[in-house]
Amino acid sequence: MSGLFASRQVRRRVGVYVTFVVISILLMAISANPFVRDLQNGVAFAFKPFEVAIDGAARDVTSIGSALAEIDQLRSDNDSLRSENEQLRIDNRSAAELRRENDLLTSLLQLRQGLDFQTRTATVIARETSEARRVVVIDRGTDDGVAVGEVVIAGGGALVGRVVDVGADFATVLLISDSTSTVIGQLLSSTATGKVVGQSGGALVMQDVDSTVKVPIGEEVFTAGIELSGGLRSPYPKGLLIGQVVDVSTDPNSVVQTVFLQPAAPLDQLEFVLVILDYQGGLGGATPSEIPCLPTASGTLPNNEEPCATVGP
Repeated sequence: MSGLFASRQVRRRVGVYVTFVVISILLMAISANPFVRDLQNGVAFAFKPFEVAIDGAARDVTSIGSALAEIDQLRSDNDSLRSENEQLRIDNRSAAELRRENDLLTSLLQLRQGLDFQTRTATVIARETSEARRVVVIDRGTDDGVAVGEVVIAGGGALVGRVVDVGADFATVLLISDSTSTVIGQLLSSTATGKVVGQSGGALVMQDVDSTVKVPIGEEVFTAGIELSGGLRSPYPKGLLIGQVVDVSTDPNSVVQTVFLQPAAPLDQLEFVLVILDYQGGLGGATPSEIPCLPTASGTLPNNEEPCATVGP
C-alpha cells in the first residue's frame, strides 16, 4: 500500500516537471515569433513616456531631498561662519584696544625714563567734568607713596594737575582746567609769563601777559617754575607743557593781554598718568610769616603761587 502511494507521488512530480518544460518551450517559441516581438516593442514604446516621467519624478524627488540637505548644511555652515566672524571682530577690537593701551603706557615709560623725578604710574578710575568742578580719581594713594600736593602729568610731559585728596589706594587730582586752578605759565619764544586759569567748559586762559609781547598762534606754553629766595618755589616744576595758543585778545588801552590755550593733555579722556613723587614745591622749610610779599607788575602772584597767602599743601 505504501509503495503504491510513493509511486503516485513520483508520477505526479514527473508530470509537473514535464508540464513546466512544455510551457517553457512554448513561451520560447512564442517569444521568437516576429509578431510577438513587435507587440512587445509596441507595448514598451507606449509605456516609455510613463517610465521616463516616473524616472524623472524619482530623480526630482531625490534632487529636492539632496538640495534640502545641502541647504540645511549651508545654513549650519553659515551660522558657524557668522559666529566665527563675530568672534574675530571681538578679538580684533580687543587687540586694537590692547595696542592702543600699550602705546599709551610705552609713551609714559619713555617719559618716565627721561625725567629727573621719581614717578608712579596710575590709572584714571573716575572723573568729574561738570561746569563747576573738573577732577579725576586715580588708583594710587598713600600705599604707593602718593601725597597731597604732588604734580600729575600725562604723555609728552603735559601737565594734568595736582593731587588735592588722597586715600590708601586712591587720590583725587584737580585738573588745570578747573576754575579754581591757577598755574604760572611761560611762553616758549618770548619767555613772557602769565597766570593760566581754568574756565567753564574746560578751556584754559592765560591772563596778565605783557601787551608788548607778540604771541603767535600755536605758541607753546610751559610751567614757569618760579623760585624765590627763602625756600619758596612754584608748586609745579619748570618745563611742563601746559598747552598751545589758539587765540589772543588784546586791548589797546590795557598793559596786558589775554591768551587762550588748548590743553596739551587730553584732560577729558585721560586713562593713564604719572604722579611726580619727589618734587618739593611751596614753602619748603619756611613758615608763612617768613615769606616776604613780592608783588609783580600786575599785583601779586595768584593764590596757588602767592608768597603772601596762606599756603596749602
